[in-house]
Amino acid sequence: MSRQARPEKPSSGRQVVIDTRRLALDVLVRVDAGGAYANVALPAALKKADLDERDRAFATELVYGVTRRRRALDWVLDAFLVAAPPAPARAALRMGAYQIIELGTPVYAAVSATVSAAPRKHRALVNAVLRRVADAGAPDWPDDPTRLSYPDWIVDTLSDDLGRSAALAALESMNSPAPVHRRDDGYVQDLSSQLVTDAIDVQAGALVADLCAAPGGKATALAARGATVIAGDSHRGRAGLLEANRRALGAGSMAVVAADGRHPPLRPGRFDAVLVDAPCSGLGTLRRRPDARWRIERSAVPRLVELQRSLLDAATGLLRPGGQLVYSVCTLTAAETLAVAAHASRDDRLKLLPAPAQPWSPHGGGAMLLPDADHDGMTLFRWCRI
Repeated sequence: MSRQARPEKPSSGRQVVIDTRRLALDVLVRVDAGGAYANVALPAALKKADLDERDRAFATELVYGVTRRRRALDWVLDAFLVAAPPAPARAALRMGAYQIIELGTPVYAAVSATVSAAPRKHRALVNAVLRRVADAGAPDWPDDPTRLSYPDWIVDTLSDDLGRSAALAALESMNSPAPVHRRDDGYVQDLSSQLVTDAIDVQAGALVADLCAAPGGKATALAARGATVIAGDSHRGRAGLLEANRRALGAGSMAVVAADGRHPPLRPGRFDAVLVDAPCSGLGTLRRRPDARWRIERSAVPRLVELQRSLLDAATGLLRPGGQLVYSVCTLTAAETLAVAAHASRDDRLKLLPAPAQPWSPHGGGAMLLPDADHDGMTLFRWCRI
């Protein structure tokens, strides 16, 4: 954990500090007690607020950081609580503890500003507990899941599948803010997704199907290379987002359909390439969705595996002889990567192709990117239709 001191706020006055924390506190309550998504609720709140860029960045740091570190913060706080506090008090306590423990904010500033942002009836509790947190010093974490602030099952699963050291390093990396990468056409897309597109061997004029295409980053990139892309998604709202991005980027060779990728309304045996960027547990992109680690459950993985297999079965039938099938998922579990790839490889119409080169690392017959400073976690397999 970083204890580097963070400048408290710009010189526009103490009221701005309080307002920024109040905005963050309101969003945190809606995420934790109301079931809102942080990456939806926060932008909506910021859109309504009159905050400068530095204040917006600070509010984002508080909301995303507190949400990621929820388990670790609660372990620290619960040592000084005799009963579970109401949601607004809990959110304020987490926010104050995050500033003290994670950001290295001076104690007087973190406590004073957080108490002022808290509901009046909870201020005495917040003040007392945060001062005790500050006096306690650096936490002595009981285990890795608590220290890293993940559910046990995520740490255990990735440790089993990747090895303990690699898993812990990946999880540690995903506790940091996600980097922003902008393509030459202005579209914001993480590097790992860009590398998936680079690994698809298509030429100008090729016919490509992207069966799970929303929001459209990979489909628009393929269209920019001159391919004719049929981009589909099973949800009409997400298909609408695909269409909006197609128009914004001027992807004239891309067409959008709202269709279930397991039953694509496309002619079999016609496509030069099919991309299945499948729905998955998303365990390689948890830094981009701070509350996802608390939403995804172990029981979801087998259901996702069944869907992934069905999508690959449907995709295989669309390929012409010599066509390429590409399977990518932004997760790291063996069940959704190695096991699903093994299912596809049992189809005698498919031949596994070599894994792409660095920065990819070999993963079975495919390739993997572990989360690091520049990349999200991603896994990729490629086959040729015989």
